[in-house]
Amino acid sequence: MNALLRQHRYAFFVTLRRLAAHPFSSLANIMVMAMALALPLLGGAILLSVQPVTKQVSVTPELTVFLNVEAPAQAAPAIAQRIESEHGQAVEDVRVIRRDEALAQLRNNPAWSDALAVLPGNPLPDAVVARMAAGDDLAARAAQLAAGMQTWEHVDRVQLDSDWVQRLEALLRFARIGLIFLGLCVAVVVLATVFNTVRMQALAQREEIAVARLVGATESFVRRPFLYLGAVSGALSGLAAIGVAALLLVPLNAALLGLAQSYGAEFALRLPPAFILVLAVLIAAALGAASARWSVTRNTRF
Repeated sequence: MNALLRQHRYAFFVTLRRLAAHPFSSLANIMVMAMALALPLLGGAILLSVQPVTKQVSVTPELTVFLNVEAPAQAAPAIAQRIESEHGQAVEDVRVIRRDEALAQLRNNPAWSDALAVLPGNPLPDAVVARMAAGDDLAARAAQLAAGMQTWEHVDRVQLDSDWVQRLEALLRFARIGLIFLGLCVAVVVLATVFNTVRMQALAQREEIAVARLVGATESFVRRPFLYLGAVSGALSGLAAIGVAALLLVPLNAALLGLAQSYGAEFALRLPPAFILVLAVLIAAALGAASARWSVTRNTRF
């Protein structure tokens, strides 16, 4: 066990010396990977920051149940009570709008007052408005609820404006898929960068590796420093990416501040939680180590 620990410690310090021996190229490779890794971090920050806003917006869709004009006065409260009893978990709020109240509101509007003055009676029906509760797959749940209400007694029509909800959910799905695709592209960049770096290191130390084999060095001993080189490069690039993303969020939040204030809201982009950032650094290190192993296996066969 002590011998294995000494070998790993030796490989780690050899990796640090190799990085310090070529500071410009090492820094350039790390910054290239950091800039690539910063893109999915920024995308994740935007997506995570937008989700609370979408949840607040998604509770506003409403189902409007229009009753027949000939429906009795007690029909609207009965339907409201039925909605609360049968679909209490699906709706957040239910209210009744009397036909007289709706007509009074329209008459207070100058655009409608003249037209309503010539009508002999009240053409408006009673209505029941049900506000949907927040949750996943909101558009499908609202459509299913509207289809069921359409068959109820005294119900003339159920109005559901779910098109914008479907667009919102589709946009979020597109953003998630785009973020996954971007992450895959970044993974390819990290793999390619580390692969070429390790390849150049292996070719530059070809004679050293050959001598080490002649004196009895195992393949694991020869390849271990290169694996550490890939892992350390990936981890450093992940840490640098977090710093780059944090710096880029400063001007982005400054630009968003005026837009949010114009809508009377507070909105700011924030980096993902700490455990996600740590996971991103570990994934970058794992990708670097995997690419280094692939490269050193292919380029030390001599």
